[in-house]
Amino acid sequence: MTQNIDKDLQRFKQIVRGKVRGNLRKYITHGEMLGRKGREVVSIPVPNIEIPHFRHGKKGSGGSGQGEGEVGQSLGPGEPEEGTGEAGNEAGRHIREVEVPLEELAAMLGEELVLPNIIPKGAETLVSQKDRYNSVRQVGPDSLRHFKRTYKKALKRQIATGQYNPSKPMVVPNRDDTVYKSWTTISEPQANAVILYLMDISGSMGEEQKEIVRTTAFWINAWISSQYNGLQKRYIVHDAMAHEVDEETFFRIRESGGTRISSAYGKAIQVLEQSYPVEDWNIYIFQFSDGDNWGDDNRECLNMLKDKLLPVCNLFCYGQVESPYGSGEYVRELMGLEDSWNNVALSLIEDKQGIYECIKDFLGTGK
Repeated sequence: MTQNIDKDLQRFKQIVRGKVRGNLRKYITHGEMLGRKGREVVSIPVPNIEIPHFRHGKKGSGGSGQGEGEVGQSLGPGEPEEGTGEAGNEAGRHIREVEVPLEELAAMLGEELVLPNIIPKGAETLVSQKDRYNSVRQVGPDSLRHFKRTYKKALKRQIATGQYNPSKPMVVPNRDDTVYKSWTTISEPQANAVILYLMDISGSMGEEQKEIVRTTAFWINAWISSQYNGLQKRYIVHDAMAHEVDEETFFRIRESGGTRISSAYGKAIQVLEQSYPVEDWNIYIFQFSDGDNWGDDNRECLNMLKDKLLPVCNLFCYGQVESPYGSGEYVRELMGLEDSWNNVALSLIEDKQGIYECIKDFLGTGK
């Protein structure tokens, strides 16, 4: 009975996962799970799943059916057509919250967008220390007592000395029989990554534009986290001046004034030089803007990219979010970099439907 229940549960989970996979593009573009995430799982709303079943008519209400019938025709007699009949008293269909591990969600994203796995750099230079219990010793605390080996050793001793009675089996370990788990500390290569998010918060970037950035960043984090042992995220906002902020502030702050993109690049350079040596870290920069920039600042931006940022980045991505108030000119300044730098990816995001292609433009490079 238990095995049948387990099989049914596994089958139901497969159906649910299939439902999530089938609607993944909708979740990507609309961000329906945002705000429902924990540290390791995400709650995704999916419609209730109807399992096919027979519906029996009333007792004695008819005989066997005759003829070919039509697709979808009811097997029961006299059932009212949809939308007719008296008011019902049953509950309607509800939305079910399904918890999906972030790792599994990232795998779905990779399959949906056909994303290549990332090959990290620096895997041999960052080292983490881990303790593994792979041996035993004669002394140790009771919490590390190895019961199986202790009783096996006691059994061997009793058999060798003739103390073991098969008809009345009893194994009593003594102090010499007791062994304890022991560990060795090993060093393992660890590939770490850092993401720098840069966003224009001038008056032309409205709430809709920020929601697009927030949704895109969620999926970027999910995929890159699945590719590295450790991931850190830093957030930089700017108008004419740049500031480093926390994640919540990054998506909520709004200011007005001019736009000077070079200020964000300067802050990014400062963060990297202080905390993330290029030989040890895989560095990703994702910049979002509506394309406005102070005219004389474009040349300074290109120089900072070529001299300081692009040489140290695994990937530099610029997403230009459509805004009725932005000029959209800055992406043209960056187009020439794609020909000379293979770690540059650009994407134009007209609305929420453009998030899907933006993620593919950014992460499809496999950098």
